[in-house]
Amino acid sequence: MNNENKRDIARVLLGAGLLFAGISHLTIARRAFKAQVPDWVPLEKDDTVVWSGIAEIALGSAIVMATPRHKETIGAIAAGFFIAVFPGNISQYTHHRSAFGLNTDGKRLARLFFQPLLVWWALKSTRRRG
Repeated sequence: MNNENKRDIARVLLGAGLLFAGISHLTIARRAFKAQVPDWVPLEKDDTVVWSGIAEIALGSAIVMATPRHKETIGAIAAGFFIAVFPGNISQYTHHRSAFGLNTDGKRLARLFFQPLLVWWALKSTRRRG
């Protein structure tokens, strides 16, 4: 398997993950996602969860269906999205909010280190070469 095929598999898996997360925002994990919304966000927590879920569905779809010409741009947008939602992860940690099985400060802290991996994954899986 060549590097291009590996990147395509990684890209599609990332897109599928975003699609699943986005659908979860609107259905089975709506309450859990509210735990991540920082108090300073000027929208109602439920509205924030719904809009971010819609954004994740759109972004996941775009990543999965990306044409070669647009892969890098969509990857950069996905990386930016992961950076933009990072304050929610920090808020969950600093306010000691349990959700998604993250019921200790240690688990919530460990999750913070996963977000840079998502940024890297988005950029790496959508690169044209290398």
